[in-house]
Amino acid sequence: MAASVHQCLTFLFLFLLLQNATSASPLPLSRRRPILNHSNHSNFAKHPRRVVFPVNHSSCDLFSGEWVKDETYPLYKAEECGGGMIDPGFDCQTYGRPDSDYLKFRWKPFNCNVPRFNGVKFLQEMRDKTIMFVGDSLGRNQWESLICMITSSAPLIDTHMIHEDPLSTFKILDYNVKVSFYRAPYLVDIDNIHGETTLKLDEISVEASDIWRTADVLLFNTGHWWSHTGSLRGWEQMETGGKYYGDMDRLVALRKGLRTWSNWVLRYINTPLVRVFFLSVSPTHYNPNEWTSKSKASTITQGGKSCYGQTTPFSGTTYPTSSYVNQKKVIDDIVKEIKFHVSLMDITMLSALRIDGHPSIYSGDLNPSLKRNPDRSSDCSHWCLPGLPDTWNQLFYAALLY
Repeated sequence: MAASVHQCLTFLFLFLLLQNATSASPLPLSRRRPILNHSNHSNFAKHPRRVVFPVNHSSCDLFSGEWVKDETYPLYKAEECGGGMIDPGFDCQTYGRPDSDYLKFRWKPFNCNVPRFNGVKFLQEMRDKTIMFVGDSLGRNQWESLICMITSSAPLIDTHMIHEDPLSTFKILDYNVKVSFYRAPYLVDIDNIHGETTLKLDEISVEASDIWRTADVLLFNTGHWWSHTGSLRGWEQMETGGKYYGDMDRLVALRKGLRTWSNWVLRYINTPLVRVFFLSVSPTHYNPNEWTSKSKASTITQGGKSCYGQTTPFSGTTYPTSSYVNQKKVIDDIVKEIKFHVSLMDITMLSALRIDGHPSIYSGDLNPSLKRNPDRSSDCSHWCLPGLPDTWNQLFYAALLY
């Protein structure tokens, strides 16, 4: 009898102990919410990674829309950026572009509005953080745009610029914010091997990796340099899998290089407190036949390759063709594979519509003979500032903070 009572008491004790332990047990590890420091009340901190690839189509697709006239644009004037802040190659108004209507267009998504850039809000959210653009001169184009947007929207700030190669940094001292540009046109390493400039498709340099990892927000881009030929080609040979190639299919090379980059992201960006974006391909407009009707195409000078004289966007919401459609597909494929780590800024189509946005012959201080020959001297690759990259940054701002 005593043994039976003892067994019952033991069972009751164990049952109550188990109940208490169960009620106090934590959530399963995979469902735990991260403990974040909200002391600066930052939306960036509260929502460290909100994937926008693709943007939730049920609410807002930032990249599907149309260009509308807006007399409140541009967001700033070139002189508001500080002396010499805009590269001469992007400073179209200073270097003689006579028209200004191209500055008066705003990107409007079909089912929502893009928040207007607020420099003070941006700096408050980014306090004590580093934003870094990594890529080619289109990345520099966008970097300079963001600096202009910040300084014109928050003019009473103390700043300092450090211009170096490959890393340049604009510091906003009042907020301890750094906005940097790291020049890496291929993203992967390029080095001299046995006396030949070698594009190393399987490697990212240790220096680049260490610097990129200091950033809180990274925005990568690449594309144009992968298609260059002849004297514009930036390398003499490629290396992959321990073998050297004089050349190879450029899309295959691009895919290999981007695979190396995506592996780097998966290896080193292992915290939700770091945001990573990839800017899709920025189109060029060297072939007027792309946007000209067949009846007008016959009047174009044979061999003419220029965006010179274009003063308004292409009419419509889609562009008929793009020389970079295959590159875009490669980029889209790679980013989709790691979409929970990287957000794609799909600016290709909205940029393709802006046949009017390039510097053309107003790209720095060209001599008169070059200006008289726009078919040979026009820059139809980069973009005027103020101009299209300001829209890229408004979309970046929306994706990052809203």
